[in-house]
Amino acid sequence: MTSASARRPYRSRVREDQANRTRAAIVDAARALFVERGWAGTSVRAVARAAGVAEATVYATFGSKAALAVALIDAADELAGPETTLAALEAAGGDPAAQLRAFVAFDRRLFDAGGALVGIVVDGRRDSPELAAAYADGRGRGDRVRREVFSSWPAHAWRDGVDVDIALDVFAGLCTLEGFRVLRDERGWTADAVEEWWAEMLCRTLLTDGARAGDGSAHRPPS
Repeated sequence: MTSASARRPYRSRVREDQANRTRAAIVDAARALFVERGWAGTSVRAVARAAGVAEATVYATFGSKAALAVALIDAADELAGPETTLAALEAAGGDPAAQLRAFVAFDRRLFDAGGALVGIVVDGRRDSPELAAAYADGRGRGDRVRREVFSSWPAHAWRDGVDVDIALDVFAGLCTLEGFRVLRDERGWTADAVEEWWAEMLCRTLLTDGARAGDGSAHRPPS
């Protein structure tokens, strides 16, 4: 009984390791093919062939081509360091300008390290309802986090006429993959320069002088 019980966890670990290696091989193959051929030009069969597995294995692991692309976006998010962003937001509590910069830094890292993968979803969503839904879900998650943080700021931190909803719209309109690509790839900006410009524009557009200064006056009502 003891020997058999010991073998079962071992076999379970072996199967889990094999499944993880298979998943990683599929993700690596899909990443290379999607970047090279785009969404429409990449088939599940091609991904399976490149990964050295059966096509059925890809479907069993991910369920669909769109789900595979979403897994790549999750990988791109990890490259951007969400834990780093959460730590920066917590450390900057009470400083709206610093928290804005933490959000901008995440988007810069996402577009810089994983822009090719994000572009797959942005471009492919026009032809795939599944990708469109995944894109909307991702944007929604980001908006929910920003809304929670923005809503913690006092009313007098905002410039006249600006509120949380307007701030979310301005952020979404300014910090885009397309804008990042134009400035970095076409105009020769560095990723650091794009990040700094985004942050400065958001602070100037959304926050009062006191909130931009980061001196604590954002949480003191005006006298």
